[in-house]
This record gives sequence, structure tokens and C-alpha cells, in this order.
Amino acid sequence: MKNVAVIGAGTMGNGIAHTFAQNDYKVQLIDVSQASLDRGMATITKNLDRMVAKERISEEDKQRTLNNITTYTNLEEGVEYAGLVVEAATENLDLKIKIFKDLDTFCPDDTILASNTSSISITKIAAATSRPEMVIGMHFMNPVPIMKLVEIIKGYNTSAETYTTVKEISEKLGKVPVEVNDYPGFVANRILMPMINEAIETLYNGVAGVEEIDTVMKLGMAHPMGPLQLADFIGLDVCLSILNVMYDGFKNPKYAPCPLLVNMVMAGKLGVKSGEGFYDYAESRKAETVAKMFQ
Repeated sequence: MKNVAVIGAGTMGNGIAHTFAQNDYKVQLIDVSQASLDRGMATITKNLDRMVAKERISEEDKQRTLNNITTYTNLEEGVEYAGLVVEAATENLDLKIKIFKDLDTFCPDDTILASNTSSISITKIAAATSRPEMVIGMHFMNPVPIMKLVEIIKGYNTSAETYTTVKEISEKLGKVPVEVNDYPGFVANRILMPMINEAIETLYNGVAGVEEIDTVMKLGMAHPMGPLQLADFIGLDVCLSILNVMYDGFKNPKYAPCPLLVNMVMAGKLGVKSGEGFYDYAESRKAETVAKMFQ
């Protein structure tokens, strides 16, 4: 289980790869785009440099971590020797189904297939494979190298052995695994996303401004980050996708996305990743702003 393949080099994927590599796993980081892989590796390097500057790790630790990561644009080559695959692609059911069908074909028979999905049914994903007992959710929190929680989601057919193995791996990464059953949004987003959505509704209804809403939640509720700033950091498109999954799954209007959120996503205002959301993130200030969120 020392060979781990990570599918997707975006924010979550590169963070997952970083975390495994720093804990001495050999990581195969896979993405269809070489440019995405290059950006992912640049992000990992920058985050490691920050850790070196703060004397949390040594330069030797940084180099060892980077040496533990190999990049691939070919899925079949990347997963050839993987004992565990963690899929961290876009939050889209059809895409995930295709990836897991391919993984089922390309991976060794004893490979555990995990998804970092934040809301999509593990049971539904597992049904696309011939090994549903070896499919599980492994939902890391962003930023992965810092956040301790991993939601471990058992699908209907996930075996006890698969769960135990993934739980033990999570602990070896220094994470705190929490067992969760397979319902839309699981626990974290089932509670978080309605709060974010309600904050957006509060803004939409003119009750208060962006900074005022966030200040109330930070100073009044002891939240380290206001809900609108957090939505920007997560990505407004991701928030919308999760809310849509929960709305479709529960058929409950309390999960219906606020029209303001829908319009912002359609307009390309996605938060930090696009440079603008509820706050303005000029390119020159983007990295600094994100870093300050977690100081």
C-alpha cells in the first residue's frame, strides 16, 4: 500500500499528493493535462517552501517529498502498481463514473478505489465497477496538508476490510478519520453548505453587506473564516454543485441554491480561483490572501 495514485492535480489533488508524499508514500499524480500537472507541482513546491521558511520541515524533507511524486498524463500507466487510488477530479457524476470504470479495468484486482467527492453517492460510483466492496469515500478537507479531518464514507457494499485499511492509512497521514454513511453531502457539507447558502441569501436580501455578514460570524460565532470568504476559498462552482446534489437527493427546498450564487457561477465569479467572488482577489494578491486565511 506504499504506492498511491491520485487522480487530478487541482487544489484537492495536489494537496492529497503532497500529504501522502510527505508521509513517505510513493505518489503517482495523474491528470489529462501536463499544464495542470505543472501547476500542481508548482503549488506543492510553493507550499513546501512556506513550511521550510517556518521551520516546520527541513530542506531535505522538502526534497524527499518532491522526489516521492511522479506525474503522469496516462491513466493506465499511472495506476499500474497502485495499492490505493484517490480520485480528486471535478465534482461531476458522469466524469467520476467514467474514471472509476477505467480504474476498475486498469488497476490490480486488490487496489482500493477511493473518491474525494464532497457530496456524490459512493454507492452509485461503486456500482460502475466490478469491485464495489473495495470502493470508498475519502473526503479530505482543504487545505489538505493542514486540515486534520478525513470523512470516510462507506458505500452500501463497502467491506469492513476496506474501511479498516483506509482508516489506518488516514491515521498514518496524521489525520483524524470519521466514519460517515452514504447520504447526499455526507456530514461536513450537509451542515456547512446550507449555512453558506443562507449567508448568500442574507446578502441577496439586502440584510447586510459581505464584510458585515462575515464579521458577525467570525466575532459572534467564533468562526475562523466568514461563510462568504469560505465560499470563495472553496469555489462558488463547487458550492453550487454540492447544493444541487443535496437538493436532487433530498428534494427539500432548504437545499435549493440561492439565485445570487447561481448567477455568480454563470458569470464566472468563482472566488479565489477566478480572481473574484464575494471578495476581489487580484492576481498579485491571490497567494498572499490565501496564505493569510490559514496563518
